[in-house]
Amino acid sequence: MKKSIISMSLVAVLTVSSCSDNVLDLTPENKILSSQFFKNPADAVSATNQIYTNLREWGLAAFAPLALLNIASDDVEKGSAPADASFMNDYEFFKYTSTEGQIGTYWGGQFGGVNLCNQVISNVPQIKMDEALKNRLIAEAKFFRAYHYFNLVRTFGGVPIFNGLRTDGNYNQPRNTVEEVYAFIQKDLLESSAILPQKYSTEETGRATKGAALSLLAKTYLYQKNWAKVKETTETVMTMGYDLFPDYYKMFRIENENSVESILEVQCGGDNNLDVVNYSQYGEVQGVRGMFGWGFGIPSESLINAFEKGDKRKDATILYRGTTTPEGDFIEKEGDNPYYNFKVYVPMALQPNVGSWQGNQNIRLIRFAEILLMNAEANNELGNPATAAISINRLRKRAGLPNTTATSQDAMRTAIKQERRVELAMEWDRFLDLVRTGDAERVLGPKGFKKGKNELYPIPDSEITLSRGILTQNPGY
Repeated sequence: MKKSIISMSLVAVLTVSSCSDNVLDLTPENKILSSQFFKNPADAVSATNQIYTNLREWGLAAFAPLALLNIASDDVEKGSAPADASFMNDYEFFKYTSTEGQIGTYWGGQFGGVNLCNQVISNVPQIKMDEALKNRLIAEAKFFRAYHYFNLVRTFGGVPIFNGLRTDGNYNQPRNTVEEVYAFIQKDLLESSAILPQKYSTEETGRATKGAALSLLAKTYLYQKNWAKVKETTETVMTMGYDLFPDYYKMFRIENENSVESILEVQCGGDNNLDVVNYSQYGEVQGVRGMFGWGFGIPSESLINAFEKGDKRKDATILYRGTTTPEGDFIEKEGDNPYYNFKVYVPMALQPNVGSWQGNQNIRLIRFAEILLMNAEANNELGNPATAAISINRLRKRAGLPNTTATSQDAMRTAIKQERRVELAMEWDRFLDLVRTGDAERVLGPKGFKKGKNELYPIPDSEITLSRGILTQNPGY
């Protein structure tokens, strides 16, 4: 049974009743207060499941990450009809301000996830239940708290750290430093990786694992350029049974979700096509306009031209109008855009019958391919380009390409950047990669990127207002 354990069993979002007039005031009407919940083991499981359910939320799976992480890069353009959601152009050309809605949506989505994690971390320890299960649920919550904070620190810089629910009810806190946020994230990941299992039963497929925690930990080290730790941690993950799925195109299809390459996926869909709550709009907003979705976030000419001749990943990434998919769906010749993101494609025969295109496809968050890429980058930066080539060539072999010709450290550094771009195309990493490698001004400058400003997004103006100035703004906004 696919994804059943992660379906939403908690019918209301748990909230902090003491919060008012602050940045994390998430108390909606007609919701269960935490003081009325967390009474038994079933409540503990339901609250933890809600963390997973929240990953499909609009601010975490649709317009906001598409705008901030994809359209802002050189790989993706706004797409859709010119007049449809024209505000998305602000991200393509770096004209957004601190009042633009998607920035606030992304901030709110991540901190909403932090809140749900803190509910579990603070309340579950008091429940009388099986200790092993209790510890695992808390570890899952710590993992996802780290995940949300990692998304926040990369896009906004230093943000307030909330280590559990505050006993004084005061959530109006100043920003912590970037270094403090990374230390907090890594502590959560080290603690969770020590408890989380390496595998689950089939019924619990999709839950956070030890491999997921170590993979995310490696990625935090990558952003800090702690190459020795990246190498050490990725090498550990490389011994845990993950591997490249043989067929790059088929890896993104529904029948191959949670494959040997999967380290972390957002579980979408379910066994009942009418169970709308299990679906996301990740694929809907990017699908072929007029056929499978709204048509936003189309591949750029720059990305299309980035693929080497013969790279199988190109035809598995770019869906062209006027072509027929391997599953037999003819993509109409006429439309607003010439091509779309093939990775979000769901065959017509598998579309959910809920009036929502492609809502039943999982969202791949961490793949084993990225572990190989991080391992290669770490080895190269530590002066071992020949060792780096081993991981790169595994990816190139699957793509139908010959081994890399790079031998020097500089040449290998360029080769790794190229492999990251085409392997992870449109998977939310390109813009952040350009920033962390220092290439953003060179690549994105012609689109309006300004060094010293656009490496980070502005703190939402509404949050600064709510905080009465406790939260400070990023430079340049």
